[in-house]
Amino acid sequence: MTTTADLVFSTANAADIPEVVALVESAYRGEASRAGWTTEADLLDGQRTDPEGVRELIDDPESLLLTALSGGELVACCHLQRRAATGGAAGAVAAYFGMFAVRPGLQGAGLGRRVLAEAEARAARDWSAASMVMQVVSARAELIAWYERRGYRLTGERLPFPYGDERFGLPLRDDLDFAVLVKPLG
Repeated sequence: MTTTADLVFSTANAADIPEVVALVESAYRGEASRAGWTTEADLLDGQRTDPEGVRELIDDPESLLLTALSGGELVACCHLQRRAATGGAAGAVAAYFGMFAVRPGLQGAGLGRRVLAEAEARAARDWSAASMVMQVVSARAELIAWYERRGYRLTGERLPFPYGDERFGLPLRDDLDFAVLVKPLG
């Protein structure tokens, strides 16, 4: 059984792309995703990401695709991107957090908390990020509540879902949008 104590964090590279895509797809789409609680299968069909999208993240000098391995196997990942902070001091940095996935059968064991904490620590340490910002499908109340228990707060900002762009999935509802959450770091 995987525990949070045996996680090894690293930065993804091109060789990791197929494994990262498979992990993200399994955590969010299709029947396999229903083994965990992060599934979006009732909201979205189609893909969650693809090899080209993951390669763009890896190649972006302002991004980091963090992987968590246990026993040499990929069990979780997340994407961090350095951005200018909005509404703060000139030159302030925020980190965007996204593409967070934990293998469905391992969800609920504390891996997600550990990966999120590592991402926050790296953003603060490596980029001097003052805050972490993310967007979550607003219909995912249980996921938003999970982030709130970890110090994130809803900003009140809503962003439109990219209907018509199949790279982000095939919506099964016509009322999807994203809620923006933020957490001060440090």
